[in-house]
Amino acid sequence: MKSLSNIDFSKLSLFDSIIIASQVIRKDFPANCVLSELKSKIKEAKSYISSENQPNKQLKKLLELFYVHWNFGGASGIYKLSDVMWIDNVLKTRQGTAVSLGVLFLHIAQELNLPLNPVVFPTQLILRADWINEKKWLINPFNGDILDKHTLEVWLKGNISPTAELYENDLYKSESITVIRKMLDILKAALMEEKKMELALNVTNLLLHIDPNDPYEIRDRGLIYAHLECNHVALTDLIYFVEHCPEDPISEIIKIQIHSIEQKKVILH
Repeated sequence: MKSLSNIDFSKLSLFDSIIIASQVIRKDFPANCVLSELKSKIKEAKSYISSENQPNKQLKKLLELFYVHWNFGGASGIYKLSDVMWIDNVLKTRQGTAVSLGVLFLHIAQELNLPLNPVVFPTQLILRADWINEKKWLINPFNGDILDKHTLEVWLKGNISPTAELYENDLYKSESITVIRKMLDILKAALMEEKKMELALNVTNLLLHIDPNDPYEIRDRGLIYAHLECNHVALTDLIYFVEHCPEDPISEIIKIQIHSIEQKKVILH
């Protein structure tokens, strides 16, 4: 497993960050196989789009290759959310989430010098292509569809609030670190739900490496430690959260958990 101490995500590309993060979380993550497979996919994509000269037509061809010929798309049927987050698994099954498919497609597009960027939209990751003298494209990484603003407004109203409105800054390019945090947040929640607590703890430590004083991340680490019955460290983290976020409604629930852990300690001693 890679060491956290010498990783500086601000100096890495989005894709390199995701690969290194995956190695930190999972000691069995096959980074070399993933990179090798992607190298051959990039080579195939380069050949497939070579008949076109204009970047917008090249991107259209790449969308066709990725979603039709390679058959990548959103996961269906019964599956574990974490399985459709891991890049090695997505390459194997061709099924992913908006963020895992988006990261893969984006990496291939950028290797082909296509002007594509990630956007952490309030409901999911989308991809944005900017053309000279042409309207930008907003792409849904689930299926490669070009999105219009009406669809995005419907997403907001359906997922956030019936009064939510679409603002221009909702569609701004996101920094790599924002995308990484989004991906890690989803992965951590999935692993906690699946009771894979050691892996979830690795994700939390990675997020705390990015933002060491985030009280919500420290709270989650405390909850994971409590589940692993590391009560002493769990108490330290949960008390930190209550002290730093006393107004948060969750604080009352965390206080009950703290009391319960303290009672356990009393009984044990």
